[in-house]
Amino acid sequence: MSRQNPSQLTAAPPVPIGDNAQVAARTLYWMGWRIKSIAEFLELPRTTVQGWKDSGKWEEYSALDRVEGSLECRMVQLIFKNDKDGKDFKEIDLLGRQMTEIAKQKHYQETGKLKDLNHKLGNRGKGERTPSQPNQLDEEQQQQLIEAFNAGLFEYQRVWFRAGQHHRIRNILKSRQIGATWYFAREALIDALETGRNQIFLSASKNQARVFRHYIVQFVLDTTGVQLTGDPILLPNGAELRFLGTNSRTAQSYHGNIYLDEYFWIHRFIEFRKVASGMAMHKKWRQTYISTPSSKQHQAYKFWTGGLFNISRRKEERVNFDTSHTALKDGRLCEDGQWRQVVTVEDALEGGCDLFDLEQLRVEYSPDEYENLLMCHFIDDTQSAFTVSELMSCMVDTEELWTDMRPYSPRPLGNHPVWVGYDPALSGDSAGLVVVAAPTVSGGLLRAIERIQFQGSDFTAQATYLKDEILTRYNVEYLGIDATGMGVGFYEEVVKFYPAATKLLYTPELKSQFVLKAKDVIHKGRLQFDLSWTDVVASFVAIHKTLTNSERAVTYKAERSEETGHADLAWAFMHALHHEPLAISEQSENMMELYE
Repeated sequence: MSRQNPSQLTAAPPVPIGDNAQVAARTLYWMGWRIKSIAEFLELPRTTVQGWKDSGKWEEYSALDRVEGSLECRMVQLIFKNDKDGKDFKEIDLLGRQMTEIAKQKHYQETGKLKDLNHKLGNRGKGERTPSQPNQLDEEQQQQLIEAFNAGLFEYQRVWFRAGQHHRIRNILKSRQIGATWYFAREALIDALETGRNQIFLSASKNQARVFRHYIVQFVLDTTGVQLTGDPILLPNGAELRFLGTNSRTAQSYHGNIYLDEYFWIHRFIEFRKVASGMAMHKKWRQTYISTPSSKQHQAYKFWTGGLFNISRRKEERVNFDTSHTALKDGRLCEDGQWRQVVTVEDALEGGCDLFDLEQLRVEYSPDEYENLLMCHFIDDTQSAFTVSELMSCMVDTEELWTDMRPYSPRPLGNHPVWVGYDPALSGDSAGLVVVAAPTVSGGLLRAIERIQFQGSDFTAQATYLKDEILTRYNVEYLGIDATGMGVGFYEEVVKFYPAATKLLYTPELKSQFVLKAKDVIHKGRLQFDLSWTDVVASFVAIHKTLTNSERAVTYKAERSEETGHADLAWAFMHALHHEPLAISEQSENMMELYE
Protein backbone atom coordinates (compact mmCIF):
# COMPACT_ATOMS: atom_id res chain seq x y z
CA MET A 1 0.00 0.00 0.00
CA SER A 2 1.31 3.44 -0.90
CA ARG A 3 1.82 5.48 2.27
CA GLN A 4 0.79 9.15 2.19
CA ASN A 5 1.38 12.33 4.16
CA PRO A 6 -1.38 13.94 6.27
CA SER A 7 -1.44 16.93 3.93
CA GLN A 8 -2.56 14.63 1.14
CA LEU A 9 -5.53 13.29 3.12
CA THR A 10 -8.76 14.96 4.15
CA ALA A 11 -10.35 12.18 6.24
CA ALA A 12 -10.33 12.57 10.04
CA PRO A 13 -9.73 9.59 12.33
CA PRO A 14 -12.98 7.56 12.66
CA VAL A 15 -12.83 7.62 16.49
CA PRO A 16 -12.01 10.40 18.94
CA ILE A 17 -8.29 10.28 19.57
CA GLY A 18 -8.61 10.57 23.32
CA ASP A 19 -10.88 7.54 23.57
CA ASN A 20 -8.48 4.99 22.03
CA ALA A 21 -5.30 6.29 20.40
CA GLN A 22 -4.19 2.78 19.43
CA VAL A 23 -7.39 2.13 17.46
CA ALA A 24 -7.10 5.56 15.84
CA ALA A 25 -3.50 4.86 14.89
CA ARG A 26 -4.41 1.46 13.41
CA THR A 27 -7.26 2.96 11.40
CA LEU A 28 -5.00 5.72 10.02
CA TYR A 29 -2.44 3.08 9.08
CA TRP A 30 -5.10 1.12 7.18
CA MET A 31 -6.09 4.38 5.46
CA GLY A 32 -2.55 4.60 4.08
CA TRP A 33 -0.79 6.89 6.57
CA ARG A 34 2.89 6.41 7.36
CA ILE A 35 4.04 5.56 10.90
CA LYS A 36 5.90 8.85 11.23
CA SER A 37 2.88 10.88 10.07
CA ILE A 38 0.58 9.01 12.44
CA ALA A 39 2.92 9.65 15.36
CA GLU A 40 3.12 13.36 14.56
CA PHE A 41 -0.66 13.64 14.10
CA LEU A 42 -1.39 11.87 17.37
CA GLU A 43 1.51 13.58 19.16
CA LEU A 44 3.01 10.24 20.16
CA PRO A 45 6.58 8.87 19.98
CA ARG A 46 7.25 7.13 16.70
CA THR A 47 8.51 4.07 18.55
CA THR A 48 5.15 3.75 20.34
CA VAL A 49 3.19 3.64 17.11
CA GLN A 50 5.73 1.27 15.57
CA GLY A 51 5.41 -1.05 18.59
CA TRP A 52 1.60 -1.09 18.24
CA LYS A 53 1.94 -1.96 14.55
CA ASP A 54 4.41 -4.81 15.13
CA SER A 55 2.63 -6.37 18.12
CA GLY A 56 -0.82 -5.98 16.53
CA LYS A 57 0.39 -7.32 13.18
CA TRP A 58 -1.56 -4.63 11.33
CA GLU A 59 -0.08 -5.72 8.03
CA GLU A 60 -1.54 -9.22 8.29
CA TYR A 61 -5.20 -8.16 8.55
CA SER A 62 -7.27 -9.07 5.46
CA ALA A 63 -9.15 -6.46 3.49
CA LEU A 64 -12.43 -7.66 5.03
CA ASP A 65 -10.97 -7.42 8.55
CA ARG A 66 -9.74 -3.90 7.90
CA VAL A 67 -13.08 -2.74 6.53
CA GLU A 68 -14.93 -4.45 9.39
CA GLY A 69 -12.73 -2.79 11.97
CA SER A 70 -13.22 0.62 10.41
CA LEU A 71 -16.99 0.11 10.25
CA GLU A 72 -16.97 -0.85 13.91
CA CYS A 73 -15.08 2.30 14.85
CA ARG A 74 -17.44 4.53 12.93
CA MET A 75 -20.49 2.72 14.34
CA VAL A 76 -19.23 3.22 17.90
CA GLN A 77 -18.56 6.87 17.22
CA LEU A 78 -22.13 7.40 15.97
CA ILE A 79 -23.71 5.40 18.79
CA PHE A 80 -22.04 7.54 21.45
CA LYS A 81 -22.99 10.78 19.73
CA ASN A 82 -25.42 12.61 22.03
CA ASP A 83 -27.46 14.65 19.54
CA LYS A 84 -28.11 12.48 16.51
CA ASP A 85 -29.88 13.75 13.40
CA GLY A 86 -31.56 11.91 10.54
CA LYS A 87 -28.30 11.48 8.64
CA ASP A 88 -26.70 9.80 11.65
CA PHE A 89 -29.51 7.23 11.95
CA LYS A 90 -29.35 6.48 8.23
CA GLU A 91 -25.59 5.95 8.47
CA ILE A 92 -25.98 3.65 11.48
CA ASP A 93 -28.50 1.57 9.50
CA LEU A 94 -26.17 1.44 6.49
CA LEU A 95 -23.15 0.45 8.58
CA GLY A 96 -25.17 -2.27 10.32
CA ARG A 97 -26.20 -3.81 7.01
CA GLN A 98 -22.62 -3.66 5.74
CA MET A 99 -21.35 -5.42 8.85
CA THR A 100 -23.94 -8.17 8.29
CA GLU A 101 -22.75 -8.65 4.72
CA ILE A 102 -19.12 -8.84 5.86
CA ALA A 103 -20.09 -11.48 8.43
CA LYS A 104 -21.68 -13.53 5.62
CA GLN A 105 -18.53 -13.18 3.50
CA LYS A 106 -16.30 -14.34 6.33
CA HIS A 107 -18.55 -17.32 7.06
CA TYR A 108 -18.49 -18.25 3.37
CA GLN A 109 -14.70 -18.18 3.45
CA GLU A 110 -14.81 -20.74 6.28
CA THR A 111 -17.44 -23.08 4.77
CA GLY A 112 -17.20 -22.51 1.04
CA LYS A 113 -21.00 -22.95 0.81
CA LEU A 114 -22.93 -20.53 -1.38
CA LYS A 115 -26.00 -20.81 0.88
CA ASP A 116 -24.05 -18.90 3.52
CA LEU A 117 -24.04 -15.92 1.14
CA ASN A 118 -27.75 -16.35 0.24
CA HIS A 119 -29.92 -18.35 2.67
CA LYS A 120 -32.57 -18.83 -0.04
CA LEU A 121 -30.16 -21.10 -1.91
CA GLY A 122 -30.30 -23.55 1.01
CA ASN A 123 -33.99 -24.25 0.29
CA ARG A 124 -33.54 -25.11 -3.37
CA GLY A 125 -34.97 -28.50 -4.29
CA LYS A 126 -36.74 -28.87 -0.96
CA GLY A 127 -40.22 -27.78 -2.04
CA GLU A 128 -42.36 -25.50 0.08
CA ARG A 129 -41.07 -24.56 3.49
CA THR A 130 -43.02 -26.07 6.36
CA PRO A 131 -44.38 -23.32 8.60
CA SER A 132 -43.62 -23.51 12.29
CA GLN A 133 -46.19 -25.57 14.20
CA PRO A 134 -48.55 -23.53 16.40
CA ASN A 135 -49.41 -24.25 20.04
CA GLN A 136 -45.90 -25.49 20.88
CA LEU A 137 -45.49 -26.57 24.51
CA ASP A 138 -42.14 -28.04 25.52
CA GLU A 139 -41.66 -30.63 28.28
CA GLU A 140 -40.95 -28.01 30.92
CA GLN A 141 -44.11 -26.07 30.08
CA GLN A 142 -46.20 -29.23 30.10
CA GLN A 143 -44.85 -30.06 33.55
CA GLN A 144 -45.77 -26.56 34.70
CA LEU A 145 -49.34 -27.14 33.53
CA ILE A 146 -49.58 -30.50 35.29
CA GLU A 147 -48.31 -29.00 38.55
CA ALA A 148 -50.66 -26.00 38.28
CA PHE A 149 -53.58 -28.32 37.57
CA ASN A 150 -52.93 -30.49 40.63
CA ALA A 151 -52.29 -27.52 42.90
CA GLY A 152 -55.57 -25.74 42.17
CA LEU A 153 -58.15 -28.43 42.97
CA PHE A 154 -60.80 -28.66 45.66
CA GLU A 155 -61.31 -32.07 47.24
CA TYR A 156 -64.48 -32.91 45.30
CA GLN A 157 -62.62 -32.12 42.06
CA ARG A 158 -59.91 -34.57 43.12
CA VAL A 159 -62.70 -37.15 43.51
CA TRP A 160 -63.73 -36.47 39.90
CA PHE A 161 -60.13 -36.92 38.78
CA ARG A 162 -59.72 -40.25 40.59
CA ALA A 163 -63.03 -41.48 39.17
CA GLY A 164 -61.82 -40.64 35.67
CA GLN A 165 -58.72 -42.77 36.21
CA HIS A 166 -60.79 -45.88 37.01
CA HIS A 167 -64.18 -45.49 35.29
CA ARG A 168 -64.94 -44.89 31.61
CA ILE A 169 -68.30 -43.16 32.18
CA ARG A 170 -68.85 -40.44 34.77
CA ASN A 171 -72.28 -38.90 35.35
CA ILE A 172 -72.33 -35.91 37.71
CA LEU A 173 -75.34 -33.97 38.95
CA LYS A 174 -74.03 -30.75 40.44
CA SER A 175 -74.75 -27.32 41.84
CA ARG A 176 -74.19 -24.25 39.73
CA GLN A 177 -70.91 -22.35 39.96
CA ILE A 178 -68.82 -24.96 41.78
CA GLY A 179 -66.14 -25.01 39.05
CA ALA A 180 -67.18 -28.10 37.07
CA THR A 181 -66.68 -26.60 33.59
CA TRP A 182 -63.45 -24.96 34.80
CA TYR A 183 -62.15 -28.27 36.19
CA PHE A 184 -63.06 -30.51 33.26
CA ALA A 185 -61.54 -28.03 30.78
CA ARG A 186 -58.20 -28.36 32.61
CA GLU A 187 -58.52 -32.11 33.08
CA ALA A 188 -59.13 -32.61 29.35
CA LEU A 189 -56.13 -30.47 28.42
CA ILE A 190 -53.80 -32.41 30.72
CA ASP A 191 -55.11 -35.72 29.38
CA ALA A 192 -54.58 -34.53 25.80
CA LEU A 193 -50.99 -33.52 26.57
CA GLU A 194 -50.15 -36.73 28.43
CA THR A 195 -51.93 -39.29 26.21
CA GLY A 196 -52.48 -37.56 22.86
CA ARG A 197 -56.20 -38.42 23.05
CA ASN A 198 -58.71 -36.13 21.34
CA GLN A 199 -61.11 -34.18 23.57
CA ILE A 200 -64.61 -33.23 22.41
CA PHE A 201 -66.71 -30.71 24.34
CA LEU A 202 -70.46 -30.75 23.72
CA SER A 203 -73.03 -28.46 25.24
CA ALA A 204 -76.53 -27.14 24.77
CA SER A 205 -75.12 -24.26 22.69
CA LYS A 206 -71.86 -23.56 20.94
CA ASN A 207 -71.40 -20.51 23.15
CA GLN A 208 -71.54 -22.75 26.20
CA ALA A 209 -69.08 -25.21 24.67
CA ARG A 210 -66.66 -22.38 24.00
CA VAL A 211 -66.56 -21.62 27.72
CA PHE A 212 -64.38 -24.75 27.89
CA ARG A 213 -62.11 -23.25 25.24
CA HIS A 214 -61.80 -19.98 27.14
CA TYR A 215 -60.79 -21.79 30.33
CA ILE A 216 -58.17 -23.87 28.48
CA VAL A 217 -56.64 -20.93 26.62
CA GLN A 218 -56.51 -18.80 29.78
CA PHE A 219 -55.00 -21.62 31.85
CA VAL A 220 -52.16 -22.19 29.38
CA LEU A 221 -51.52 -18.46 28.94
CA ASP A 222 -51.42 -17.76 32.68
CA THR A 223 -49.19 -20.75 33.41
CA THR A 224 -46.75 -20.79 30.49
CA GLY A 225 -47.25 -17.56 28.56
CA VAL A 226 -48.18 -19.57 25.43
CA GLN A 227 -51.28 -18.37 23.54
CA LEU A 228 -53.18 -21.37 22.16
CA THR A 229 -54.90 -20.65 18.86
CA GLY A 230 -57.36 -22.34 16.53
CA ASP A 231 -60.82 -23.85 16.79
CA PRO A 232 -60.35 -26.76 17.06
CA ILE A 233 -57.14 -26.42 19.06
CA LEU A 234 -54.45 -28.72 17.64
CA LEU A 235 -51.66 -29.74 20.00
CA PRO A 236 -48.13 -30.69 18.85
CA ASN A 237 -48.65 -34.36 19.77
CA GLY A 238 -51.62 -34.57 17.39
CA ALA A 239 -54.42 -34.29 19.97
CA GLU A 240 -57.44 -32.22 18.93
CA LEU A 241 -59.69 -30.19 21.23
CA ARG A 242 -63.10 -29.60 19.60
CA PHE A 243 -65.92 -27.41 20.90
CA LEU A 244 -69.38 -28.25 19.53
CA GLY A 245 -73.02 -27.35 20.12
CA THR A 246 -75.94 -29.73 19.74
CA ASN A 247 -76.61 -28.44 16.21
CA SER A 248 -73.32 -29.81 14.91
CA ARG A 249 -74.40 -32.21 12.18
CA THR A 250 -70.89 -33.62 11.66
CA ALA A 251 -70.36 -34.54 15.31
CA GLN A 252 -70.55 -38.27 14.59
CA SER A 253 -67.42 -38.07 12.42
CA TYR A 254 -65.20 -37.21 15.41
CA HIS A 255 -63.71 -39.57 17.98
CA GLY A 256 -62.27 -38.90 21.42
CA ASN A 257 -63.09 -38.33 25.06
CA ILE A 258 -66.43 -36.52 25.28
CA TYR A 259 -67.58 -33.96 27.83
CA LEU A 260 -71.33 -33.35 27.61
CA ASP A 261 -72.14 -30.23 29.63
CA GLU A 262 -75.57 -29.24 31.02
CA TYR A 263 -77.18 -32.24 29.37
CA PHE A 264 -80.41 -31.81 31.35
CA TRP A 265 -81.03 -28.68 29.27
CA ILE A 266 -80.51 -30.25 25.82
CA HIS A 267 -83.58 -30.60 23.65
CA ARG A 268 -84.16 -34.17 22.35
CA PHE A 269 -81.43 -35.47 24.63
CA ILE A 270 -81.91 -39.18 23.88
CA GLU A 271 -81.32 -38.62 20.18
CA PHE A 272 -78.27 -36.49 20.74
CA ARG A 273 -76.76 -38.83 23.34
CA LYS A 274 -76.68 -41.61 20.74
CA VAL A 275 -74.51 -39.40 18.56
CA ALA A 276 -72.35 -38.25 21.47
CA SER A 277 -71.76 -41.71 22.95
CA GLY A 278 -70.94 -43.02 19.47
CA MET A 279 -67.93 -40.70 19.37
CA ALA A 280 -66.55 -42.39 22.50
CA MET A 281 -67.60 -45.99 21.87
CA HIS A 282 -64.10 -47.49 21.93
CA LYS A 283 -62.88 -48.56 25.36
CA LYS A 284 -59.97 -46.12 25.27
CA TRP A 285 -62.31 -43.11 25.17
CA ARG A 286 -63.89 -41.59 28.27
CA GLN A 287 -67.45 -40.22 28.57
CA THR A 288 -68.29 -37.47 31.07
CA TYR A 289 -71.82 -36.13 31.61
CA ILE A 290 -72.24 -32.99 33.75
CA SER A 291 -75.38 -30.99 34.52
CA THR A 292 -77.54 -29.10 36.92
CA PRO A 293 -81.00 -30.72 37.13
CA SER A 294 -84.02 -29.48 35.21
CA SER A 295 -87.34 -31.34 35.31
CA LYS A 296 -88.29 -34.92 35.98
CA GLN A 297 -90.17 -34.77 32.68
CA HIS A 298 -86.96 -34.16 30.72
CA GLN A 299 -85.67 -37.06 28.60
CA ALA A 300 -82.38 -37.06 30.48
CA TYR A 301 -84.10 -37.95 33.76
CA LYS A 302 -84.43 -41.61 32.71
CA PHE A 303 -80.76 -41.61 31.72
CA TRP A 304 -79.79 -40.29 35.16
CA THR A 305 -82.04 -42.64 37.15
CA GLY A 306 -81.24 -45.76 35.14
CA GLY A 307 -84.62 -45.91 33.46
CA LEU A 308 -83.00 -46.20 30.03
CA PHE A 309 -80.97 -49.15 31.25
CA ASN A 310 -84.10 -50.98 32.38
CA ILE A 311 -86.33 -50.23 29.39
CA SER A 312 -85.02 -52.94 27.09
CA ARG A 313 -84.37 -55.58 29.78
CA ARG A 314 -86.48 -58.40 31.03
CA LYS A 315 -88.17 -57.92 34.36
CA GLU A 316 -85.75 -60.17 36.23
CA GLU A 317 -82.76 -58.25 34.77
CA ARG A 318 -83.95 -54.81 35.82
CA VAL A 319 -82.14 -52.94 38.58
CA ASN A 320 -83.42 -50.48 41.15
CA PHE A 321 -81.03 -47.54 41.01
CA ASP A 322 -80.58 -45.42 44.13
CA THR A 323 -79.81 -41.93 42.79
CA SER A 324 -80.51 -40.07 46.01
CA HIS A 325 -78.05 -37.56 47.38
CA THR A 326 -77.37 -39.85 50.35
CA ALA A 327 -76.36 -42.72 48.08
CA LEU A 328 -74.30 -40.67 45.65
CA LYS A 329 -72.74 -37.93 47.77
CA ASP A 330 -69.33 -39.63 47.72
CA GLY A 331 -69.72 -41.06 44.24
CA ARG A 332 -70.60 -44.67 43.37
CA LEU A 333 -70.16 -47.08 40.48
CA CYS A 334 -73.72 -48.03 39.56
CA GLU A 335 -75.11 -51.21 38.05
CA ASP A 336 -75.12 -49.84 34.49
CA GLY A 337 -71.37 -49.17 34.54
CA GLN A 338 -71.72 -45.43 35.16
CA TRP A 339 -69.97 -43.75 38.06
CA ARG A 340 -72.49 -41.27 39.47
CA GLN A 341 -72.17 -38.47 41.99
CA VAL A 342 -74.36 -35.66 43.36
CA VAL A 343 -72.47 -32.53 44.47
CA THR A 344 -74.56 -29.77 46.07
CA VAL A 345 -73.31 -26.32 46.98
CA GLU A 346 -73.11 -27.46 50.59
CA ASP A 347 -71.00 -30.47 49.54
CA ALA A 348 -68.72 -28.08 47.69
CA LEU A 349 -68.21 -26.04 50.85
CA GLU A 350 -67.34 -29.23 52.74
CA GLY A 351 -64.89 -30.04 49.94
CA GLY A 352 -62.92 -26.85 50.50
CA CYS A 353 -64.72 -24.41 48.18
CA ASP A 354 -64.86 -21.06 49.98
CA LEU A 355 -66.51 -19.07 47.18
CA PHE A 356 -70.05 -19.01 48.58
CA ASP A 357 -72.03 -17.21 51.25
CA LEU A 358 -74.94 -19.59 51.80
CA GLU A 359 -76.98 -17.17 53.85
CA GLN A 360 -76.79 -14.55 51.11
CA LEU A 361 -77.67 -17.15 48.46
CA ARG A 362 -80.79 -18.07 50.41
CA VAL A 363 -81.76 -14.40 50.29
CA GLU A 364 -81.02 -13.99 46.58
CA TYR A 365 -82.87 -17.13 45.47
CA SER A 366 -86.32 -18.42 46.23
CA PRO A 367 -86.58 -21.74 48.08
CA ASP A 368 -87.47 -23.47 44.80
CA GLU A 369 -84.59 -21.89 42.90
CA TYR A 370 -82.15 -22.61 45.73
CA GLU A 371 -83.15 -26.27 45.82
CA ASN A 372 -82.99 -26.62 42.04
CA LEU A 373 -79.90 -24.60 41.14
CA LEU A 374 -77.78 -25.25 44.22
CA MET A 375 -79.05 -28.37 45.99
CA CYS A 376 -79.58 -30.58 42.90
CA HIS A 377 -83.35 -31.02 43.32
CA PHE A 378 -85.36 -31.59 40.16
CA ILE A 379 -88.07 -29.09 39.30
CA ASP A 380 -91.63 -30.21 39.93
CA ASP A 381 -93.51 -28.15 37.36
CA THR A 382 -96.83 -29.99 37.60
CA GLN A 383 -98.36 -27.06 39.52
CA SER A 384 -96.50 -24.30 37.69
CA ALA A 385 -98.01 -21.83 35.26
CA PHE A 386 -95.16 -22.74 32.87
CA THR A 387 -93.60 -26.16 32.34
CA VAL A 388 -89.94 -26.85 31.72
CA SER A 389 -90.67 -28.65 28.45
CA GLU A 390 -92.55 -25.72 26.91
CA LEU A 391 -89.86 -23.28 28.01
CA MET A 392 -87.10 -25.48 26.62
CA SER A 393 -88.78 -25.23 23.23
CA CYS A 394 -87.77 -21.56 23.30
CA MET A 395 -84.08 -22.32 23.95
CA VAL A 396 -81.89 -22.11 20.83
CA ASP A 397 -78.22 -21.87 19.92
CA THR A 398 -78.25 -18.12 19.33
CA GLU A 399 -74.72 -18.02 17.93
CA GLU A 400 -75.73 -20.24 15.05
CA LEU A 401 -79.24 -18.89 14.41
CA TRP A 402 -79.02 -15.15 15.06
CA THR A 403 -76.69 -14.08 12.28
CA ASP A 404 -77.53 -10.38 12.68
CA MET A 405 -76.51 -10.34 16.36
CA ARG A 406 -73.08 -8.89 17.25
CA PRO A 407 -72.95 -9.32 21.05
CA TYR A 408 -69.54 -7.71 21.55
CA SER A 409 -70.01 -4.67 19.36
CA PRO A 410 -71.06 -1.24 20.70
CA ARG A 411 -74.46 -1.71 19.00
CA PRO A 412 -75.24 -5.48 19.06
CA LEU A 413 -78.37 -5.08 16.93
CA GLY A 414 -77.53 -1.86 15.15
CA ASN A 415 -80.64 0.32 15.04
CA HIS A 416 -83.14 -2.54 15.33
CA PRO A 417 -85.77 -1.62 17.99
CA VAL A 418 -85.92 -3.49 21.29
CA TRP A 419 -88.38 -3.77 24.17
CA VAL A 420 -87.11 -3.67 27.74
CA GLY A 421 -88.83 -5.05 30.84
CA TYR A 422 -87.82 -4.32 34.43
CA ASP A 423 -88.94 -5.98 37.65
CA PRO A 424 -87.78 -4.35 40.92
CA ALA A 425 -86.12 -5.97 43.89
CA LEU A 426 -88.08 -6.64 47.03
CA SER A 427 -86.38 -6.66 50.42
CA GLY A 428 -82.80 -7.67 49.70
CA ASP A 429 -83.34 -9.94 46.68
CA SER A 430 -82.56 -9.34 43.02
CA ALA A 431 -84.15 -7.10 40.42
CA GLY A 432 -84.41 -8.29 36.83
CA LEU A 433 -84.04 -6.56 33.46
CA VAL A 434 -84.63 -8.22 30.09
CA VAL A 435 -84.03 -6.90 26.56
CA VAL A 436 -86.19 -8.36 23.77
CA ALA A 437 -85.63 -7.66 20.07
CA ALA A 438 -88.88 -6.49 18.45
CA PRO A 439 -90.25 -8.77 15.69
CA THR A 440 -89.36 -7.81 12.13
CA VAL A 441 -92.96 -8.42 11.03
CA SER A 442 -96.27 -8.68 12.85
CA GLY A 443 -96.44 -12.07 14.53
CA GLY A 444 -92.72 -12.65 14.07
CA LEU A 445 -90.05 -13.89 16.43
CA LEU A 446 -89.47 -12.24 19.80
CA ARG A 447 -85.80 -12.78 20.65
CA ALA A 448 -84.57 -12.17 24.20
CA ILE A 449 -81.01 -10.94 23.70
CA GLU A 450 -79.91 -9.86 27.17
CA ARG A 451 -80.88 -10.36 30.80
CA ILE A 452 -79.40 -8.74 33.88
CA GLN A 453 -80.00 -9.34 37.57
CA PHE A 454 -79.22 -6.57 40.06
CA GLN A 455 -78.52 -7.49 43.66
CA GLY A 456 -80.05 -5.29 46.36
CA SER A 457 -82.43 -2.37 46.07
CA ASP A 458 -80.16 0.50 44.95
CA PHE A 459 -82.54 1.72 42.25
CA THR A 460 -80.38 4.79 41.52
CA ALA A 461 -77.43 2.60 40.46
CA GLN A 462 -79.76 0.37 38.45
CA ALA A 463 -81.23 3.40 36.66
CA THR A 464 -77.71 4.60 35.88
CA TYR A 465 -76.89 1.22 34.35
CA LEU A 466 -80.01 1.42 32.21
CA LYS A 467 -79.04 4.88 31.00
CA ASP A 468 -75.33 4.27 30.40
CA GLU A 469 -75.47 0.72 29.08
CA ILE A 470 -78.86 -0.36 27.75
CA LEU A 471 -79.98 2.94 26.20
CA THR A 472 -76.50 3.45 24.71
CA ARG A 473 -76.23 0.02 23.09
CA TYR A 474 -79.82 -0.47 21.95
CA ASN A 475 -82.57 1.42 20.19
CA VAL A 476 -85.12 1.15 23.02
CA GLU A 477 -88.62 1.45 21.60
CA TYR A 478 -90.47 0.46 24.77
CA LEU A 479 -89.59 0.25 28.47
CA GLY A 480 -92.06 -1.37 30.88
CA ILE A 481 -91.45 -0.92 34.62
CA ASP A 482 -93.27 -2.48 37.55
CA ALA A 483 -93.85 0.65 39.65
CA THR A 484 -95.73 -1.18 42.37
CA GLY A 485 -94.12 -0.76 45.78
CA MET A 486 -90.31 -0.40 45.58
CA GLY A 487 -90.40 -0.14 41.78
CA VAL A 488 -91.70 3.43 41.99
CA GLY A 489 -88.23 4.68 42.98
CA PHE A 490 -86.66 3.17 39.88
CA TYR A 491 -89.47 4.48 37.69
CA GLU A 492 -89.07 8.05 38.99
CA GLU A 493 -85.33 7.93 38.28
CA VAL A 494 -85.82 6.56 34.77
CA VAL A 495 -88.46 9.07 33.58
CA LYS A 496 -85.90 11.85 34.19
CA PHE A 497 -83.93 10.63 31.14
CA TYR A 498 -86.52 8.39 29.43
CA PRO A 499 -89.93 10.08 29.80
CA ALA A 500 -91.64 7.50 27.56
CA ALA A 501 -91.22 4.70 30.14
CA THR A 502 -94.44 2.76 30.76
CA LYS A 503 -95.59 2.55 34.38
CA LEU A 504 -97.07 -0.85 35.26
CA LEU A 505 -99.20 -1.08 38.42
CA TYR A 506 -99.92 -4.68 39.37
CA THR A 507 -103.45 -6.00 39.65
CA PRO A 508 -104.64 -9.63 39.44
CA GLU A 509 -106.07 -8.85 35.99
CA LEU A 510 -102.77 -7.39 34.74
CA LYS A 511 -100.74 -10.35 36.03
CA SER A 512 -103.13 -12.71 34.25
CA GLN A 513 -102.59 -10.76 31.02
CA PHE A 514 -98.83 -11.08 31.46
CA VAL A 515 -99.03 -14.86 31.85
CA LEU A 516 -101.51 -15.37 29.02
CA LYS A 517 -99.39 -13.31 26.65
CA ALA A 518 -96.22 -15.22 27.55
CA LYS A 519 -97.92 -18.58 27.10
CA ASP A 520 -99.37 -17.45 23.78
CA VAL A 521 -95.99 -16.50 22.26
CA ILE A 522 -94.38 -19.66 23.68
CA HIS A 523 -97.01 -22.01 22.28
CA LYS A 524 -96.83 -20.34 18.86
CA GLY A 525 -93.07 -20.79 18.75
CA ARG A 526 -92.44 -17.05 18.71
CA LEU A 527 -90.20 -16.68 21.78
CA GLN A 528 -86.49 -17.52 21.70
CA PHE A 529 -83.60 -17.17 24.15
CA ASP A 530 -80.18 -18.75 24.53
CA LEU A 531 -79.75 -22.35 25.62
CA SER A 532 -77.57 -21.26 28.52
CA TRP A 533 -80.38 -19.27 30.20
CA THR A 534 -81.40 -22.01 32.61
CA ASP A 535 -82.00 -19.40 35.32
CA VAL A 536 -84.79 -17.94 33.17
CA VAL A 537 -86.47 -21.34 32.98
CA ALA A 538 -86.31 -21.73 36.75
CA SER A 539 -87.75 -18.25 37.17
CA PHE A 540 -90.75 -18.96 34.95
CA VAL A 541 -91.42 -22.34 36.55
CA ALA A 542 -91.54 -20.68 39.98
CA ILE A 543 -94.77 -18.87 39.00
CA HIS A 544 -97.94 -20.62 40.15
CA LYS A 545 -101.62 -20.05 39.64
CA THR A 546 -103.39 -19.19 42.89
CA LEU A 547 -106.27 -17.23 44.43
CA THR A 548 -106.09 -13.66 45.65
CA ASN A 549 -106.23 -12.99 49.40
CA SER A 550 -109.96 -12.42 49.14
CA GLU A 551 -110.26 -15.75 47.29
CA ARG A 552 -112.53 -14.02 44.76
CA ALA A 553 -110.17 -13.96 41.80
CA VAL A 554 -107.37 -15.98 40.22
CA THR A 555 -103.88 -14.50 40.12
CA TYR A 556 -100.29 -15.62 39.62
CA LYS A 557 -97.35 -15.38 41.99
CA ALA A 558 -94.06 -17.00 42.83
CA GLU A 559 -94.22 -19.32 45.81
CA ARG A 560 -91.88 -17.28 47.98
CA SER A 561 -91.90 -14.51 50.50
CA GLU A 562 -90.71 -10.94 50.14
CA GLU A 563 -87.52 -11.98 51.90
CA THR A 564 -86.57 -14.61 49.35
CA GLY A 565 -87.43 -13.30 45.90
CA HIS A 566 -90.14 -13.05 43.29
CA ALA A 567 -89.14 -14.63 39.93
CA ASP A 568 -87.76 -11.29 38.76
CA LEU A 569 -86.44 -12.48 35.38
CA ALA A 570 -89.74 -14.06 34.39
CA TRP A 571 -91.74 -10.97 35.32
CA ALA A 572 -89.21 -8.72 33.53
CA PHE A 573 -89.69 -10.90 30.43
CA MET A 574 -93.45 -10.48 30.62
CA HIS A 575 -93.19 -6.71 31.15
CA ALA A 576 -91.27 -6.47 27.86
CA LEU A 577 -93.76 -8.71 26.02
CA HIS A 578 -96.64 -6.57 27.32
CA HIS A 579 -95.80 -3.96 24.65
CA GLU A 580 -97.51 -6.23 22.12
CA PRO A 581 -101.30 -6.65 22.40
CA LEU A 582 -102.55 -10.00 23.63
CA ALA A 583 -104.29 -10.63 20.30
CA ILE A 584 -102.48 -9.55 17.13
CA SER A 585 -103.08 -10.26 13.46
CA GLU A 586 -100.43 -12.69 12.31
CA GLN A 587 -99.45 -12.77 8.66
CA SER A 588 -99.00 -16.52 8.91
CA GLU A 589 -99.23 -18.81 11.90
CA ASN A 590 -96.62 -21.09 10.35
CA MET A 591 -94.41 -18.34 8.95
CA MET A 592 -90.75 -19.08 8.40
CA GLU A 593 -88.49 -16.43 9.85
CA LEU A 594 -85.06 -15.47 8.61
CA TYR A 595 -83.58 -16.71 11.87
CA GLU A 596 -85.06 -20.20 11.71
